[in-house]
Amino acid sequence: MKSCLVVDDSSVVRKVARRILEDMDFVVAEAEDGQEAMDKCRVEMPDAILLDWNMPVKSGLEFLKELRAYTGGDKPRVVFCTTENDIGHIAMALKAGANEYILKPFNRDILEGKFSALWAN
Repeated sequence: MKSCLVVDDSSVVRKVARRILEDMDFVVAEAEDGQEAMDKCRVEMPDAILLDWNMPVKSGLEFLKELRAYTGGDKPRVVFCTTENDIGHIAMALKAGANEYILKPFNRDILEGKFSALWAN
């Protein structure tokens, strides 16, 4: 079974994402910010990460850069999930190592589509 870490400061977003991902047979863990997410990745690296951009303590972009530099941090497939919709933000996320990018609000079809595509190759 694949694992996914949902990183978002909104408990509502985490709950909705958890429900969808568990229906897709992911084992889901949650983190409220980038620092908590990094701490969890140091203990056990997930197969996938659904990542918010704007969070307290450590932003999604800061977390992603730290993750990709960490031993084994190149393995998780990262989907940025944010309200930041300008091309500059998308380019920064992809350059930092994101595999996919979705905009909030998302729905089941969008999330399932992105996560299914990550394992289609």
